[in-house]
Amino acid sequence: MIVFLAFSIAFHFLGQWQVKGNEQARDVYYNTYATNLSVSKLGLFTTFRLDIQRSLSNWSPTFDDIILEEKPTKNPDEPVDDYIVENKEGKPEIDTPLEVYGENKLDIPFDDLIKESDSKEIANMHRFFQNQRPSNKNEFTGKYEGYNLIWITAEGYAPYAVREDLTPTLYKLSREGYQFTNFYNPIWGVSTSDGEYTILSSLVPKAGVWSFAKSGENDMPFAMGNQLKKLGYETKAYHNHSYSYYDRHISHPNMGYDYKGIGNGLEMAQMWPRSDLEMVEKTLDEFINEDPFHVYYMTVSGHLEYNFIGNQMAAKNKKYVDHLDLSDQAKAYLAGQIELDRALEELMSRLEEANLLDKTLIALTGDHYPYGLENKTIEELTGKPLDKKFGIYKNEWILYATDMKEENVVVEEPTYTLDMLPTISNLMGVDFDSRLLMGRDVFSESEPLVVFNDRSFITKELKYYVPEDEITSLTNKPIDEEHFKKMKQKTDEIFYFSTKILDLDYYSFLKWEEMHSSRN
Repeated sequence: MIVFLAFSIAFHFLGQWQVKGNEQARDVYYNTYATNLSVSKLGLFTTFRLDIQRSLSNWSPTFDDIILEEKPTKNPDEPVDDYIVENKEGKPEIDTPLEVYGENKLDIPFDDLIKESDSKEIANMHRFFQNQRPSNKNEFTGKYEGYNLIWITAEGYAPYAVREDLTPTLYKLSREGYQFTNFYNPIWGVSTSDGEYTILSSLVPKAGVWSFAKSGENDMPFAMGNQLKKLGYETKAYHNHSYSYYDRHISHPNMGYDYKGIGNGLEMAQMWPRSDLEMVEKTLDEFINEDPFHVYYMTVSGHLEYNFIGNQMAAKNKKYVDHLDLSDQAKAYLAGQIELDRALEELMSRLEEANLLDKTLIALTGDHYPYGLENKTIEELTGKPLDKKFGIYKNEWILYATDMKEENVVVEEPTYTLDMLPTISNLMGVDFDSRLLMGRDVFSESEPLVVFNDRSFITKELKYYVPEDEITSLTNKPIDEEHFKKMKQKTDEIFYFSTKILDLDYYSFLKWEEMHSSRN
């Protein structure tokens, strides 16, 4: 034991020496849990030691540079015609007229909470969130208030599954809904479960744990199931695989859902993967007569392996893809996604029969890109070379209501899965505090930022690829160093505070019973 302790201390100091003077290596050593990046920067032995050390110590990243200065906000009660800004020369100029709608925040008594806190760590978190600038309410706030909400995380879904001839319902929803042309679906350490977690919580998963399962022990007040349940919605969740897989029987009820999967009430034909269409057919009658309802589906028909031997969904729909001039792997992938399309077709048809389609908002994206496909198969499906740095994570966020076709709303700024919850919360008109979520309402003025598992990130102005320490301008202008530093800091904050919210059950410290929405 003494020998082991001595080695541990020695290697700890060796690691500190190893990262001295190298900012990126230091960041990986202290803050980032990304195995491939760690091996390239620190070596295999140090990475192996860190993995063991972190798993034994319930590790969280250190973060000593939290910015606590107050961020100025515009007084929403002050009537203004124009918003005065300063250009880079420091001269005032008139920005576009900004209508004042108020802010998406709650009346959280941060000053009292700081005084009463017995924990310095919790008090610092209170200070940080108190000083964040809330996002503004806007012309989209409450646009779909009172609507039914169907939210789908689709296994292995990607834009190249959308074809008018094979998946016409997906094609309709993706073309007639709001268009997010620069949407990303990063992959995280626990693939599907972490993907769900980012989508439904607007938090980055903690490395090395099952964050969604761990969140089942915590208060999750901003989860859409909890939010809409308070408003009298019937809230259901379904998964056409084992109900306890990834401990969903712990996480999903805690998000406010009456949850069913295989083994706790959802009975389906035995096959792999199971049918999304059958899941919808078996569950529709449980909610379609409720007014209003919110339903969350986690599908499985698009799961790997993509072949016609062991994948029964691919085999079921093989006849629809046989004629395509594609590899068998590409055909099998499309065949699996056809089952998702049939499920959506059934949903739309039944909603229309019940005169509910015009009062329902549908949201869908994938849990992650279909990493069961070879890179050459993805290139075959997309018809272009694969960008392994960022392009591989480009996905599609379907957001559809029947009135959207006439609006033609296109969002070209970078968005990602963490933005879904705050955006949909704003559209549904529910009370939430934008300061406490790591994503943003994409219709607000909040600055776009998309972060990835290795802390690479994308803004409106640049891309930063951490493994190569590469900064690429997206504006054909020189890199704004201040902007880069600011967004790198923001990325660190997202990772740090996501972890702390999970580890410390932070939302439980906010005295929800004393809060009221700030309706300015």
